Amino acid sequence: MSRVYEAQSLLPFVTASTTLASEGPSKIAATHLDFYYGQAQALTDLSLGIPPNLVTAFIGPSGCGKSTFLRTLNRMNDIIPRTRVTGEVRIDGQDIYAPGTDVVALRRKVGMVFQKSNPFPKSIFENVAYGLRVNGLQGNRSELNERVEESLRAAAIWDEVKDRLHQSALSLSGGQQQRLCIARTLAIQPEVVLMDEPASALDPMATQRIEELIFELKKTYTIVIVTHNMQQAARVSDRTAFFWLGRLIEYGPTDRLFTNPQEKLTEDYVTGRFG
Repeated sequence: MSRVYEAQSLLPFVTASTTLASEGPSKIAATHLDFYYGQAQALTDLSLGIPPNLVTAFIGPSGCGKSTFLRTLNRMNDIIPRTRVTGEVRIDGQDIYAPGTDVVALRRKVGMVFQKSNPFPKSIFENVAYGLRVNGLQGNRSELNERVEESLRAAAIWDEVKDRLHQSALSLSGGQQQRLCIARTLAIQPEVVLMDEPASALDPMATQRIEELIFELKKTYTIVIVTHNMQQAARVSDRTAFFWLGRLIEYGPTDRLFTNPQEKLTEDYVTGRFG
């Protein structure tokens, strides 16, 4: 019998290892979270605290629940029919699933960058200005120009596009498009930025730029990133959470999780024995 199947048979008895309980208040805290697509349970009894102004990476094989959990943090799963969630997710102490929650305000506070860059078929300028206009944050023309420039600078793309702001965003390279999408997210001044495989479709040089950008952004934002690339998680994250079959198996400082994991299942995954 393979080690994967041995581990699967033991999974109901596994509880997540964590070494972060004493490190102060969390920006995001999930408590006994269960999530369902119809009758299929995708997340089981998940409890996790994410500290502010650090990069937290979610790793694990495909279908383990890491992207589903990421989307619970700004309620993006709400748009999928027949989904439901139990337990709590609190951001700054507020339960985001409480009745009466303003989901639009939540998504301004918790922005998201998707796996595939999705610039609008508009100019570079209008891509960044879009969220400001929709949310009524644009101010006058001078203020709008300033906010767009600030966002493009924060996404480390201003110098590459400042002379062609009114050209189509679709003329940019893949890596530039992804940084433009990050600028669009930053324009509405979120506090948390979620990134779902933000560099998976990019070449190595573009990936490096995104990783350098993530390192800079954590000075201002709380970053949560899903990645299949364990080397990327090791490079960019301060904390790493390992998921398997909808459960959180282990969570801790990235260097410790990769060099001295507390769970055998984690060790098997990070050393390439399965996944």
